Amino acid sequence: MLARDAGRERLLYWLALHLVPGLGARNSLRLIQVFGHPEAIFHASLTELRAAAPRIAKAVAEAIHSGLSFEDAAEELRRVEADGIEVVPYQDPRYPRLLKEIFDPPILLYVRGCTDLLNSHTMAVVGTRRPTAYGRAVAEKLSRDMVLAGLTHVSGMARGIDAISHRGALDGGGSTVAVLGTGVDTPYPRENGKLYDEIVERGLVISQFPLGMTPFPQNFPLRNRIISGMSLGVLVVEGAQYSGSLITARLAMEQDREVMAVPGPITSKPSWGPNLLIKDGAKLVQEAADVIEELPLEARSELRARENAAEQTAAAGALAAGSATNSIREQATPTGRKVLSKLRVEEALHIDEIIRGCEESSSEVLAALSELELLGAVRQHPGKHFVLAWR
Repeated sequence: MLARDAGRERLLYWLALHLVPGLGARNSLRLIQVFGHPEAIFHASLTELRAAAPRIAKAVAEAIHSGLSFEDAAEELRRVEADGIEVVPYQDPRYPRLLKEIFDPPILLYVRGCTDLLNSHTMAVVGTRRPTAYGRAVAEKLSRDMVLAGLTHVSGMARGIDAISHRGALDGGGSTVAVLGTGVDTPYPRENGKLYDEIVERGLVISQFPLGMTPFPQNFPLRNRIISGMSLGVLVVEGAQYSGSLITARLAMEQDREVMAVPGPITSKPSWGPNLLIKDGAKLVQEAADVIEELPLEARSELRARENAAEQTAAAGALAAGSATNSIREQATPTGRKVLSKLRVEEALHIDEIIRGCEESSSEVLAALSELELLGAVRQHPGKHFVLAWR
């Protein structure tokens, strides 16, 4: 009981420092480096505080010295414990080692899920919120293949490529980490609530922001530096020239992380960002093996056994996929086979286009599409658009 009470008190000091208005990550870390622990910071004099971190404003130093943030910290600790959320301070052994290397790491992280993933071999996948059919297929497949090779997937749970890549990692039976620009208790966007629950159950959700924090625009660049900072590298699938995914890629460069990109058609605006990154020296990625070979030697060595196993599985899967495709064609109706011949992996067709391309009635085409979806040969995207499943 005494050890538990001591642990709660230490955590209370960390939360109180984190919640000091206007202090920020860099000044917080500077104080930790000088004083060793938040408790010593709150017991320091104003003169000692200003001497330790000269860039701290006088009002901020006075806020620390007065201890005004302890009331908020006590309430935060109560909510953390009530909601089953963990807080991982900077000095906690579980705190991501890679994240400590960046210029301004947060002094604590709120987490829900499997904390073992904080120091696994992680790879970030980011991209546009409005992906093409090609981008969807690529993000899902690469994320699935990377977790099969032993990597932990990281992204921001945003609409589009983020959510799709999380789903690919989960469907591949692997681990995924979602870094939020809101409080760890606040799924955003709301339509990803089910995805959030799955990630909490099978992966990890983290945030540097206090509980209940809403999605202010200024939160997301801060979120992005964590995505890149805790990862061995960042893979950009699709993104416009000035998109948030390119901001994450630039942060990764500044943090000395590997930057990789999936090329796309030069006529496609969502491919401008990745294509520009490749022109600037980013690794061109066509398959998960391209990602693995760019990782640091230590990570590659640890993943080699899994990678070999994944290659064997992929080879067997390729044979099985060929057999499965033949089996699907054999199982499909004549209308279904005709529909299959018109669909592509990289281009989504609207239901009206598919119907116009077939001689059969619309009801027959709809029935064939439903049958093919059940067989796993076809996938439906929003707006009644269909693509051939990438096997």
